[in-house]
Amino acid sequence: MAGASPALVALAALCWGLSGGIAAVLIDGGRDPFVIAFYRGAVGFLLVLAWLCLRSRDSGLRNARLWCWSLLAGLGVAGNFAFYFISIAEGSVAVAVTLMYSAPVIVYLVSFVCGLESPTRGKLIAIALVMLGILLLTQVYHTRPDGITLLGLTTGLLAGLCYAVFLFGFKYAAPHGSPQAVLSIAFAVVPLTLLPRIAGTDPAIAMPGASEWPLLILLGVLGAGLSFALYVIGIKQVTPTVASIVAMIEPVTAALFGVVVLGESLATTQVVGILLILCTVVLLSVHSRAPRP
Repeated sequence: MAGASPALVALAALCWGLSGGIAAVLIDGGRDPFVIAFYRGAVGFLLVLAWLCLRSRDSGLRNARLWCWSLLAGLGVAGNFAFYFISIAEGSVAVAVTLMYSAPVIVYLVSFVCGLESPTRGKLIAIALVMLGILLLTQVYHTRPDGITLLGLTTGLLAGLCYAVFLFGFKYAAPHGSPQAVLSIAFAVVPLTLLPRIAGTDPAIAMPGASEWPLLILLGVLGAGLSFALYVIGIKQVTPTVASIVAMIEPVTAALFGVVVLGESLATTQVVGILLILCTVVLLSVHSRAPRP
């Protein structure tokens, strides 16, 4: 399983990329970002809870440390969902994804400060290449100054920070129980945290229409249940920095989704960005499979 771990993280990122497109469709249809985040977390919770029921042995649910770190991971998930969707609503998917994926830098710095990792030239180069690839892919440098609000900028960065919180919360919770137990607790936090925010929302906004339910369910499956199950299994065998960089295949997926589904076109610089990110991901995957001295 150790050799397949980067591939599992990449597959999870593929699901996240697709879910980002689905969320954008719902937001364009007038759905409140908090409502979308609520249902994404709720559907994800039901799926991982079913997984926990099927494999309840050695769950670690009686371990207090499992609960503490899983609750922290859940707050990270809730913040990531909500802030990311607000950033999309206040700007664009491309800008929001770019801001959120400042997370690898945050993860790297936290890992360094906490002594979890030592900075190496290879990791620094990988981070720089992937960040450059994302800039080329999303073409943020073409965004007009008024293309995103201050709220969109702030929430995009907060989404990345919350993503880092989830990474560390899960990393410390994993040794004390099963992945399905950690996810069940974490995803229970999402709807509970967001419920007070949407409780006072107009019922016409809080309650999705019949045509929106399939999209919300698909969003929950791809963007929460399935993707996070793959992710937490994969991240157990890789460092936080490597996992974050490999997961950057998400913006690549979002771009391809726009081309194939929405009929959008890619500029030459965007193609270069895709190749740059994919090549870096492949190199990191090969490096992670190499035997350690």
